Amino acid sequence: MKSKADVVVIGGGSTGTSIAYHLAKLGADVVLVEKGYLGNGSTFRCATGIRQQFTDEANIKLMKYNIERWKKLSEELGYDINFKQTGYLFLATTEEEVEAFKQNIKLHNKFGAPTRLITPEEAKEIVPLLNADEFLAGQWNPTDGKANPFKTVFAFARKAKELGAEICEYTEVTDIIVENNEVKGVKTNRGTIKTDVVVNAANAWAPIINEMAGLDREFIPIKPYKHQLVKTEPIKEGQIEPLVCPPAWNDSYVIQDGEDGGILCGTGLEYGPTYDMTPTYDFLREVLKWATRIIPALKYVHVLRQWAGFYAKTPDSNPAIGKINYIDGFYIAAGFSGHGFMMAPGVGEAIAELIVKGKTHVPLDWEWYDPHRFERGELRSTAFQIG
Repeated sequence: MKSKADVVVIGGGSTGTSIAYHLAKLGADVVLVEKGYLGNGSTFRCATGIRQQFTDEANIKLMKYNIERWKKLSEELGYDINFKQTGYLFLATTEEEVEAFKQNIKLHNKFGAPTRLITPEEAKEIVPLLNADEFLAGQWNPTDGKANPFKTVFAFARKAKELGAEICEYTEVTDIIVENNEVKGVKTNRGTIKTDVVVNAANAWAPIINEMAGLDREFIPIKPYKHQLVKTEPIKEGQIEPLVCPPAWNDSYVIQDGEDGGILCGTGLEYGPTYDMTPTYDFLREVLKWATRIIPALKYVHVLRQWAGFYAKTPDSNPAIGKINYIDGFYIAAGFSGHGFMMAPGVGEAIAELIVKGKTHVPLDWEWYDPHRFERGELRSTAFQIG
């Protein structure tokens, strides 16, 4: 492990590896440290989805940009991450939801996201196994999609290393060296790295890193909440390609895995705050109730796996992204509240450009994601979250 670097990135998920790659691409000498193996926190446990369908300007704009990045990412990284634009389909069960969908669509269209309102019959054409009779309308964006989180993290890390970055797995941070409110280094279980810049991309563990730098853990109140998924045996490709979600049904969703054809099923049953990742029977019972109502044919499909991960949530479910004003050289990109994987390409690029160039061309609203908003009591509108 290097004893000196321009930047140390803490956290080896999709956000951290994206930041490391983009920094290395800009010529910075980078070391990424991860206390376990790459992706072992939230990234490898996510449901693979990538969407523009939020309910606020900042997230829509950022994700519109991210979709364009995702489309080119396999070619850029020299490795197929299996990004597919299979769409997101939200389904309304009441007239009130239909009206809300119409307002959402106006906002999406205003910022270039091609979302449209569709009939239950059209939804059935998109998802042949859908129980369309229970729904009044759909909110459909065919340019949303999914990608393989394992391949994405591997591709970011591999390309970062090709560009000169050092990736250190099983390297746990034990302290951040701060002198006169300036970053001076990072202490780990494998030694000390001298650096003037640290990026806290530890997501659910970000408050612990903040505390090491001398900040209060509640300065950015990120809490880990356990969310779970089940996966079924493979079914015929193309039967449930989009992510399908009736929000009124406990934010439950189903999506076909882009690799093997199994169906990933989630629901809005949340546990925490907790770092425990033990799957629960309560979740299994709840998720199957809703999944088989959305897609009745799933009653005849076997469940193969169940696992848990984290939504590292802030009070408004929007991430904290940017510079920490109290400590020169200390940056954060954490608290993504279930949206870190989909946002990773653009966020990594924006943070890297901010560090190296002092500004970014990425349409990331720094004020919206300002890490200092919580201490001022300035919560944003809650980011639209499912599962």
